[in-house]
Amino acid sequence: MTKDFLIQFIQRHRLAVVSTTSGEQPEAAVVGIAVTPGLEIIFDTVRSSRKYANLISHPQVAVTIWKGDQTVQFEGDAVELKGSADDVYREVYYTVFPEGRERTRTWEGLVHFLVRPRWIRYSNFTDPPVIEEMKF
Repeated sequence: MTKDFLIQFIQRHRLAVVSTTSGEQPEAAVVGIAVTPGLEIIFDTVRSSRKYANLISHPQVAVTIWKGDQTVQFEGDAVELKGSADDVYREVYYTVFPEGRERTRTWEGLVHFLVRPRWIRYSNFTDPPVIEEMKF
């Protein structure tokens, strides 16, 4: 498993489950994702969501991306994208979700997060099974 393999796998998928915690209560949600050449995941959410509150207080997240018997488990640290310096990340997201530009303009409280990887596991349970991990 290489970084390029993981990027290509993630690029073939538009949806993932992002799991967060309040410290007391877990929360998981399906989100639209994009991946950077640096193997960082970008998604959006609104400030009024439980996910947002959890990300601000506990920025460690788990992301699951799958198709059939293939999965990527992605754990990392989330940071809210702020200001024009982060536009390069938003552009990666808008490449996958062009309608995201309109959402950003019209949805109250919409923000983007970037997740930098700490640990990734790729699993393919077809014959023969493959399970590989990568730490950062």
